[in-house]
Amino acid sequence: MSPAEAAAFVRERIPTDGLFSGQDWRISPTPFPLGEKLATELETLGRVLLQFNRAVNLLYRKSVEGKQPEWIARWLDQGKPAELIELQRSPALKNEVPRVIRPDILLTESGFSITELDSVPGGIGLTAWLNKTYSELNPSARILGGADGMIQNFARVFGNAPCVRIVVSEEAATYRPEMEWMAREMGSRFKVQSSGSCDFNEGDAIYRFFELFDLKNVPCAGKIFESVTEKKIQVTPPPKPLFEEKMLFALLWNRNLRNFWRQELGESFLDRLQKIIPYTWLVDPAPLPPHGAIPEINLTDWQQLKTLSQRDRELILKISGYSEKAWGSRGVYLGSDLSQGEWSAAVDEAIANFNCSPYVLQRFHKTKVVDANWFDFEKNQLLPMPSRVRLCPYYFVSGEGDAARAQLSGALATICPADKKIIHGMRDAILAPCSI
Repeated sequence: MSPAEAAAFVRERIPTDGLFSGQDWRISPTPFPLGEKLATELETLGRVLLQFNRAVNLLYRKSVEGKQPEWIARWLDQGKPAELIELQRSPALKNEVPRVIRPDILLTESGFSITELDSVPGGIGLTAWLNKTYSELNPSARILGGADGMIQNFARVFGNAPCVRIVVSEEAATYRPEMEWMAREMGSRFKVQSSGSCDFNEGDAIYRFFELFDLKNVPCAGKIFESVTEKKIQVTPPPKPLFEEKMLFALLWNRNLRNFWRQELGESFLDRLQKIIPYTWLVDPAPLPPHGAIPEINLTDWQQLKTLSQRDRELILKISGYSEKAWGSRGVYLGSDLSQGEWSAAVDEAIANFNCSPYVLQRFHKTKVVDANWFDFEKNQLLPMPSRVRLCPYYFVSGEGDAARAQLSGALATICPADKKIIHGMRDAILAPCSI
């Protein structure tokens, strides 16, 4: 097909109800190509991230039990209501980790960088639709995950549950159309329902498409969580707010925990993660001794962060979790992109909010510029777009205990104009599946 025919093929197959409520994107006539090496790295990354989540879960538990430093659980519980902390520590959830793992990966000049892990991600249905559509467009394209990998492997997450309820909150309503499309593709066992409905039975499974900070707006949450602690239903991701915290990367880099990570991850997995996860700090305003300094950045007080020159501010400051500002591009500040006054205000906000909504600081690795094309239907022509790219691979975990496996099922490329410093879904972005 010509680029015009290919782009029209994709556009004509967008479901009548859409995929993102009130959102659209630029259409590429081809998938986003990955080299064999990067594709192989993504294929093998799932088991590393699953083991990281297991290790995080164990670290928190041992901290609560007094077998690891108490500040670990204190940091992760900061700002959470007592009932949510109690739920997180429930014996019924002891070994539960998210069964959907989605890292946000930025392509850099030296490889790639994982900026965060999302355990309640949007884009599942969209990526499944893109994989299916571009596979139909070109059956010989090597789409990552194949035409139906997203659909089949997401369904496997829930085992033999007779009915799977996908509970979508009002806050996540933008993503409801993509999950409704996904449910139709998976069959009658799957049903999307609002967060106001408590329509589920013993033995059912629930996909929790709502954030834990938003429980006051999720009327059915209480019944869901009561049922899961009584082991009447299964829920993923489990209602454990620790997995919604970006500070997990600060724990990975904390020198005091080096021996723990070596033991639980192994030298190989630890080395691999530290090569692809930027150095991350928790902005904890606790005073240091006179001879103390914050590692890697060599400050003796977080107030000194405000005095760094713009060139030295290749740093991202963002809220860690449990907040309406903790997803999308909200609550994210790029130091080199702000004036001294704006950066100082962001630092003050991070310091002031430590006790209720901690912030993390992360090294910013510049993304490389790549060539991409999108089809402008108004001009009826293919337009080039120098771009920066974020990859979101989706790993779905099926199986129990040691037999559980994280399967790469697809990857969404968000391709933004090169002048955008922070990459996220936007009207000017190309959204495309990844191919090898």
